[in-house]
Amino acid sequence: MKHTYNKIAVALLSSLSLSAFAANVDIYGKANLSLQSSDEGEGSFTEVKSNASRIGLKGTHDLGDGLTVIYQAEFQVDLDGDSEKGDSITDRNQYIGLSGSFGEVLLGKNDTMLKQSQGKVDLFSDLNGDIKSLWKGENRMADTVSYKSPKFNDFQVGVTYIAEDSVDAEDGVSVAVFYGDAKLKKSKMFASIAVDSEVNGYDVTRATVQGKVSGIVLGAMVQTQEKIDGSAEMNGFMVSASYKMDKVTFKGQYQAADFKDGDDKSGMTVGADYALAKSTKLYTFYTSFDMDSAEDQDYLAAGIEYKF
Repeated sequence: MKHTYNKIAVALLSSLSLSAFAANVDIYGKANLSLQSSDEGEGSFTEVKSNASRIGLKGTHDLGDGLTVIYQAEFQVDLDGDSEKGDSITDRNQYIGLSGSFGEVLLGKNDTMLKQSQGKVDLFSDLNGDIKSLWKGENRMADTVSYKSPKFNDFQVGVTYIAEDSVDAEDGVSVAVFYGDAKLKKSKMFASIAVDSEVNGYDVTRATVQGKVSGIVLGAMVQTQEKIDGSAEMNGFMVSASYKMDKVTFKGQYQAADFKDGDDKSGMTVGADYALAKSTKLYTFYTSFDMDSAEDQDYLAAGIEYKF
């Protein structure tokens, strides 16, 4: 553990040194902790939970002639202090690449295009109500080469290739077509269609759409998935909605997973965020999962998030 902390300290000191020579190096992060009551089928218990808290550095360097180096090194940090030995700091997206008139190419560990295709539709990402609780496809893969084209009339194409890494493994491909801006700042609508082929043991197809209607942000997603051996077939859908009133944002979403073998699952989450500042918010949520072949799960939480 001491060795791990030493490596992080060296990385942070190195990033500070880099910032003295390159103005485009950013040190950033997020601290997200919640106090919650959790019931996973054997009775409720209280816990303080770190929700994908992280620290990282990212930046660019202009090489001239329209070519730019892009790099990022991000680590997840469990701030609740109860992680297993050696697991308190884990890798997130870490890559280097080039961008130019051709688009951008990145090598390293990165979210697949299917994962990126969700945009901001999952309103409870990184919390218990995250869509990965019921669906496959939320993959951050090592040994990847990713390409994104320039935007043409708000359309963009992305491809992730996952290398085998060993003679016993298989390669995979994740492809997506995007339309609009996921933050809904440069366009009124965001939409995407994405496909995973043999990625982390599954074939997945996902379609996503999100937009604003009378001040309400509405989102929807449909997905089909199956194991590459042809089993565990599933059809699912998810809908979400949020509405901002002064400093408070009210949120809710519903997700379903209907399996061919009848093992159906669904999840519902409602919550609210209160903005203390642009960097800081208080939040609360309630999540309930209805499982056919497993114990139902319920989570009630209040937390704080700070971004820097």
